[in-house]
Amino acid sequence: MSKHLKNISIVAAATVASRVLGLVREMGQAAVFGTSALNSAFYTAYTLPNLFRRLLGEGALTAAFVPALTQELEQGQRQGAFALVSKVVSWLTLVTTALVLAAMVFFHWSGWWLAGLHRLGLGAGTVGRLDLGAQLTVVLFPYLVFVCLAAAFSAACQVLGRFTEPALSPIWLNLSIIGALGLGAGWAWGVPQRMGMLCAGVLLGGFFQMAVPAAVLWGEGWRPRFDLSPDERVRDILRLMGPTVIGSAIYLINISLSRFIGLSLNDSAASVLNLATRVMELPIGVFTAAISTVIFPLMARHAAREDWSSLGSDYHKGMRLVLLINVPAAAGLALLSEPIVRLLFQRGAFHASDTGLMTPILAVYALGLPFLSFTSLALRGFYAMRDTRTPVQAAGLSFLTNLVLSVILMHWFSTAGLALASNVAVVVQALYLQHHLRRRRPDFHFAPQVPNLGKILLATLIMGAGVWAGHSLIGHLALSPRWRDWLSVAGLIPVAAAVYAGAVWLLRVEGRAAAEQGFARLLRRRQEP
Repeated sequence: MSKHLKNISIVAAATVASRVLGLVREMGQAAVFGTSALNSAFYTAYTLPNLFRRLLGEGALTAAFVPALTQELEQGQRQGAFALVSKVVSWLTLVTTALVLAAMVFFHWSGWWLAGLHRLGLGAGTVGRLDLGAQLTVVLFPYLVFVCLAAAFSAACQVLGRFTEPALSPIWLNLSIIGALGLGAGWAWGVPQRMGMLCAGVLLGGFFQMAVPAAVLWGEGWRPRFDLSPDERVRDILRLMGPTVIGSAIYLINISLSRFIGLSLNDSAASVLNLATRVMELPIGVFTAAISTVIFPLMARHAAREDWSSLGSDYHKGMRLVLLINVPAAAGLALLSEPIVRLLFQRGAFHASDTGLMTPILAVYALGLPFLSFTSLALRGFYAMRDTRTPVQAAGLSFLTNLVLSVILMHWFSTAGLALASNVAVVVQALYLQHHLRRRRPDFHFAPQVPNLGKILLATLIMGAGVWAGHSLIGHLALSPRWRDWLSVAGLIPVAAAVYAGAVWLLRVEGRAAAEQGFARLLRRRQEP
């Protein structure tokens, strides 16, 4: 097994484990808190530090920090690289601590600005939910410091060739939260005490996310030193972070918009939106991330060599795989959304009425899955060509679309309107990105994908008809509702996958062999000089 294949296998396995544990965590949290106002307030409060985490840590910082650190190591300056780690960590600690203190003060004194909003016409119920979210934000915001430092330490580990520990980082968080939920439920405490345990689990998990990669760096020879002295390398990192920070900020605000509007809509909206997103993220997180991981370095290499034909060819190969996997996944998830929700979440404080609320949300989100995956790969095309401006413009357009449609559609379709607005915003972003990719390079034209997409849609229609017929038949069987759900999910999904694979083969979708051999071929090309 090649080194590249081994590293990607590690990351893929850790991603699968993390997504599964994340789903288990959400199942436990739904069982304990249901879709109550308290749970919705937690999801909204937890969104805020994650906004800054992805803004300052995993996204912009990693993209700018890794090249600088790699350059130091390639020049044989291992101690210089460790010194750069200390400088970046020092500045990151200072900035995130200041943000945390400012946010804790602001949300601790939420009463005065919420009273002002109430006088301006905001309903008492909405004010109460926002106040609950503000109180939980005070508790949860220190997570920001841990997780941003964890991103810096993990990036340094990856540059040093240590991939296992950073890949396991989300698992520590999920295990800590699952353990906290188990302790809270096992000791039969009241709901407020259980929520306190949940928040403690988040903070403990964040600490482990930071401590494990830091221990790896210690083993590699790094010794922490608080250093805020001026450094041109740090200034270069800040300059590189600029465009990415802007684009990430717009994108993340767009994601969070539905949560905050949902909190003002009713008690359960933020909870069901978050849970539906969790279920939908499983295929995105595993398949699309794996495809992008392999394709992106190849596209970046072709762009550096100005080999536009090969760049377009690899982009289309990646896009075929994205469509081949995510179009049927979206259809299956939408058709089986009700039994999936019942099996995963309907227990404890999550009742049948909550399943009724969440099922249409998951179905709507599922239909946007191919566009989300499309957008993920299209963004890699711009980054490969060192274009950060267009993704920012696309993110801004998506944000405005989501904002306007959320305000309009929530009055017609309630929580489902927020999911629909989010989907339309993603479609607009995908179309904008594809249009500008084609304008930049004719090799990115979508026309070569049209015949394949037609065959994929036909294969998906055949599969979907089988799923619908099978689910209808199972509904008439003399079994308990739980067994019917198990049969619909565990029985129909493998059968549907086989039917779809057969249809794809018979329709001779271009690149069908790539679904089986593509990763191996692309990995071999990555090793070419």
